Amino acid sequence: MGEKLAMSTLTLDQVYRASYVLKNVVRRTDVIYAPHLKPGTQLYLKTENLQLTGSFKLRGAYYKISQLSEEEKARGVIACSAGNHAQGVALAAQRSGIEALICLPDNAPISKVEATKSYGAKVRLVEGVYDDAYRKALELRDECGYTFIHPFNDPEVIAGQGTIALELAEQVQQMDAVLVPVGGGGLISGIAYTLKSLNPDIKVYGVQATGAPSMLTSIQGGHIHTLDSVSTIADGIAVKEPGDLTYAICSQYVDDIVTVNDDEISAAILALMEQHKLVTEGAGAVAVAAAMFGKVDLEGKTAVCLLSGGNIDVTILSRVITRGLLMSGRSCQFKIELVDKPGQLRDVSRIIADLGGNVTSIHHERASEGSDINGCYLQIVMETRNWEHIKEIRDALTNQGFRLL
Repeated sequence: MGEKLAMSTLTLDQVYRASYVLKNVVRRTDVIYAPHLKPGTQLYLKTENLQLTGSFKLRGAYYKISQLSEEEKARGVIACSAGNHAQGVALAAQRSGIEALICLPDNAPISKVEATKSYGAKVRLVEGVYDDAYRKALELRDECGYTFIHPFNDPEVIAGQGTIALELAEQVQQMDAVLVPVGGGGLISGIAYTLKSLNPDIKVYGVQATGAPSMLTSIQGGHIHTLDSVSTIADGIAVKEPGDLTYAICSQYVDDIVTVNDDEISAAILALMEQHKLVTEGAGAVAVAAAMFGKVDLEGKTAVCLLSGGNIDVTILSRVITRGLLMSGRSCQFKIELVDKPGQLRDVSRIIADLGGNVTSIHHERASEGSDINGCYLQIVMETRNWEHIKEIRDALTNQGFRLL
């Protein structure tokens, strides 16, 4: 039923209509050339993190609300979201002059909650994750008569997200592949359906977090699968269950789905900040993570990574940067066993300094019970250039007789 529903309600003409409706509403986001993120690939970044509200979600939300009847608008709208859809619905409702109530999971970043309120919507925090907020939103819809705006499993929302593909078709010539973040599947459904309709040869790859692979698990199993739990820093794609509509479209039009872990996502966030001055949230960086860490074969190809959102909570940004530094070989920690005699610390410091390492933290402790009575340990945290640099320092220490634990 899902596939029949998808084919009967989503058309390329509808995506073009959505593009017309949105032309004076959303920002036509830039495409930035970024070959250094993945050497050997002509890599481009579609910067939906710079979209109004900081996410692509405004496209689908605004187009959906624009298609409501006057009676539906009068009842007001309700939505559920991990944060970005909330802001899209809130701004779209504000511009349309209608009331909006948004249910958000209580672990949604404070920045997203406050931003949603700033667009004039009422917010209801729900204990749990996105799927719990979804159930609560449906309860309130039935109780109060609101019109529900689904974040992904709706043909008009999907058509709105598909307008990104129309822009890409004009912005990137001879595109071989597009990498797209996947949560519930609305974004990749719109992009995959539209691109494949325009050019079936373009490969469309989905990227999920390893802690929330609901679409991947469903497609591999041949039916919609509900995860018991989700856990990832990419809160924008932490969805337990895809929709029947998005599942049907992805099954037919998406070439493959891969996953990236939180360390890889952190490294991608860091690389985007350092190399391109672009701030992305976890979900917004997963496509770049997949490219950087070779999850998809892009050698010699022209590929686009979609940066779906930039609404990262600044309170976790420092933790993400720390993980990104570790994952990229830009920071490392050594624990070195020493003999407790003069000159040991000097020798270690000299080796590191001569090779260009920058020590940022050092801790010296006596050996514990059961070890050599003359032994001690040195824990060093240092800034390094890359993994090769770390190996160079490690080898130099080992060659000088130091034992690394």
